[in-house]
Amino acid sequence: MPNDARPDWLERARQRVAQAALGPAVEEIGRVESVTDGVAMLSGLATARLDELLRFDNGYFGFVQALERDRVSCILLDGLEAIEAGDTVRRTGEVLRVPVGPSLLGRVIDPLGRALDEKGEVAAESRRAIEQPAPAIADRDLVTEPVQTGLVVIDALFALGRGQRELIIGDRAIGKTAIAVDTIINQKSSDIVSVYVAVGQKTSAVRRVIEAIRQHGAPERCIVVVAGASESPGLRWIAPFAGFTIAEYFRDRGQHALIVIDDLSKHAETHRELALLTRQPPGREAYPGDVFHLHARMLERAAKLSPEKGGGSLTALPIAVTEAGNLSAYIPTNLISITDGQIVLDSKLFHEERKPAVDVGLSVSRVGGKTQAPALREAAESLRLDYAQFLEIEIFTRFGGMSDIRVKQQILRGEHIRAALNQPQYAPLSLAEEVGLILALQAGFLDSIPVFDVAAFRGRLGAWLQEHAPAVVAEIAQTGKLGAENRTVALAALKMLAETFGSPKQAPP
Repeated sequence: MPNDARPDWLERARQRVAQAALGPAVEEIGRVESVTDGVAMLSGLATARLDELLRFDNGYFGFVQALERDRVSCILLDGLEAIEAGDTVRRTGEVLRVPVGPSLLGRVIDPLGRALDEKGEVAAESRRAIEQPAPAIADRDLVTEPVQTGLVVIDALFALGRGQRELIIGDRAIGKTAIAVDTIINQKSSDIVSVYVAVGQKTSAVRRVIEAIRQHGAPERCIVVVAGASESPGLRWIAPFAGFTIAEYFRDRGQHALIVIDDLSKHAETHRELALLTRQPPGREAYPGDVFHLHARMLERAAKLSPEKGGGSLTALPIAVTEAGNLSAYIPTNLISITDGQIVLDSKLFHEERKPAVDVGLSVSRVGGKTQAPALREAAESLRLDYAQFLEIEIFTRFGGMSDIRVKQQILRGEHIRAALNQPQYAPLSLAEEVGLILALQAGFLDSIPVFDVAAFRGRLGAWLQEHAPAVVAEIAQTGKLGAENRTVALAALKMLAETFGSPKQAPP
């Protein structure tokens, strides 16, 4: 048969044969010696590398966590019950990767990129390794742009910047996740993509977060990564790293991203569990010696990139849990030293219905006013000092009455500041509303209304400014500044709103 008469399939077959690499193929096969609580001890993989992905014959995967003289410690990602001693395992030559891309927006996935919602399989643009080097110092830029949380107590007193790492820390069940979720919800009117990573959380708690984002925020610009309490330790361990890789995709393309890790205390406990199972030497509180490096190398990936690198940013809000408010414990002190500030929540304030229960004395932002919008920075210039002085004076007044008029006025002002800083969940304020509320406080307009009416004043503030001072709202929204002329207009509108309320001498109904 002439060459031009051969069928196409035959010609394609000849080409494949010609391109095939001939010669011996070497494949390294290991054997499972034992399996305990998500950790498999393997033999026969003498050239396996740290963090290398391994494939078991039943289709499940794990990754190398520790290398010993004659054994390899492998952390199982799934199939804990299916893998037994005697099973064979093969090297893949790859490290663990996670899907990234805009197709993940609006999705709920596990740390391996598998869908946990009912929207079908995730169609990723590409896959990236979960371990990525942090940007070099030369590739970073100054943190000067704000991340508006919508919470007055944070935006006015402890401003967050794009590229910052701010720790949210406090005892259990006093509103740490609520602050993070409110921050995510407030990004529905910004250009920030949000990534929420749940590590070791109960399914009911994760479901509440997802429903809150869907009801109050912009779920189409959020990604939820879930490694629940019932998942394998391997999935819980890789979850924060996978979340950072997913968020870095947007940062590296000149966009802005926010990642919430809920929470790193459980992640540290998972790391301790795996370290003890792999026979690593324990240190303080039985944590391995590398637990500081574990979180430091991860949180260092949050940064504001220089214009030459696209100018994108990744802001991190890690959450940590304390026991009885003890900030000097091992993991809290580690995280406080790594991050650029901390929002400390106090259980006493929480039970006194002061929410968010932020302790303004212990909380700090090491970036601070440099990232605040100019209008808010000017309005809140002396707010923290005034509030701190009130808290000190309030302690002394408990021992007896104060007859000094100046002290009474200072206490009255402080009570109104405290009432203004209280804020219900899922009700973030716009920048214009925050500026208006602080201006009314500083000008003394709120002193003329009852303390119990401050919440009603805050609730009416947005619509009132939009109706009586639309130019003020527009200038603040567009530039973040408030000129002298519009400041006068804003003060006049705020005074009118305050006059619609009663006298502070009136008793609550």
